[in-house]
Amino acid sequence: MPSPGPRHPRTKRPPSAARPPHERELLRICGLAAIRALFDRDPGRVERLFFEPPLRDELEGFCRALARAHKPYRQVDGAELARVAGTVLHGGAVAIARPRPVANFDPTATKAWAQDQKPLLILDGIGNPHNLGAIARSAAFFGLARILLANRPDQALPSDAAYRVAEGGLECVTLFRAALPATLPSLRHAYRIVGTSLNAGSATIEPTGDRPVALVLGNEKTGLDPATLALCDEIVAIPGSGQVQSLNVASAASILIYLLTRSG
Repeated sequence: MPSPGPRHPRTKRPPSAARPPHERELLRICGLAAIRALFDRDPGRVERLFFEPPLRDELEGFCRALARAHKPYRQVDGAELARVAGTVLHGGAVAIARPRPVANFDPTATKAWAQDQKPLLILDGIGNPHNLGAIARSAAFFGLARILLANRPDQALPSDAAYRVAEGGLECVTLFRAALPATLPSLRHAYRIVGTSLNAGSATIEPTGDRPVALVLGNEKTGLDPATLALCDEIVAIPGSGQVQSLNVASAASILIYLLTRSG
């Protein structure tokens, strides 16, 4: 019986760790508003669509688009949709989609960004994906175009939960990764850097001056690190009754964005 020939080693595939986990995995985007925003802005990212019977007519155009792209869609009952979504809070429809890549921050772009005179949001360790989604929703509502996310392990990245809470907001803003606090000095020529704090700072924030504001929001539990606070041009706090220590960071973001974008 002839002896087997020499074995050839298999060609190794490039390690999947070359891309961050949130960019390797498909997202489950739930709810009609989020799915509409996805199809309106980037329909090519959608791989599959599942929905309950009451939404069939509203999703008919999206189903035709998927059929033209030879991608599946299916009407299912509530129990199966909950299994697909991984939650009962699916809003009657779930799109399985590729995530948008999160680009690395390019300091040379800030001068062009600042020309729209809109605030730039900087999230330095916002760890809860629900808060990320809520902040993105507020940013989109007030017309902000970009959010910088800290390049650190405790920073939440786009996920099923973030997309569900954002209600389409994550399709309207572009996310960038940035090393913080090291990035802040490179923003100063184009933006006025304003940090947030529970303990100290002005009680007001005004859209004044020749530079728009780069608003820095810190971790839900620990807030902004002292090194980050030291690099801010101003520190602001939202005054309250004192009955609770603070607002949820997403609520605080909404108030501050409104103050920075209001007219008059």
